Amino acid sequence: MAAQRVYEVMLIVDADAPEDEVTRLSETLQQIVTDQGGTVTKNENMGLRNLAYPIGRKNNGTYILLEIEGTGQEIAELERRMRVNDRVIRYITVRVDEDRQRAEKFRAKRELKASKRTAAGGGSSNARRGSGAGAATATATDEDNDDEA
Repeated sequence: MAAQRVYEVMLIVDADAPEDEVTRLSETLQQIVTDQGGTVTKNENMGLRNLAYPIGRKNNGTYILLEIEGTGQEIAELERRMRVNDRVIRYITVRVDEDRQRAEKFRAKRELKASKRTAAGGGSSNARRGSGAGAATATATDEDNDDEA
């Protein structure tokens, strides 16, 4: 059995499509994923938005975001269906599970560093006070030099 992966699929539907047709398209795409053995964990209709650049003389479209867990087989079928659908202007699929694992790893490292800093909190606050006093001394010395000039 292949490993479960997480994908985000962003698609832009033609702005001329009625709202019920957009909803029906979204439900159809979800059904394709579940028929292929995947699960849709998130379905977000982001609404009508302006496009960054005109696509086929269209300046806006309805954005839909799907988050899918699966093996990748469902993504291939989903993309094939979106490619032949005239209402889908553009789509992009991104595998996000590796990025999320990497982000989680960095977050854990940051938390570990922060906990070490708070455990050794007495030493770091003394260093800050010392640098502040040095800065005040340097400012006073500069003012003395200005008086002499």
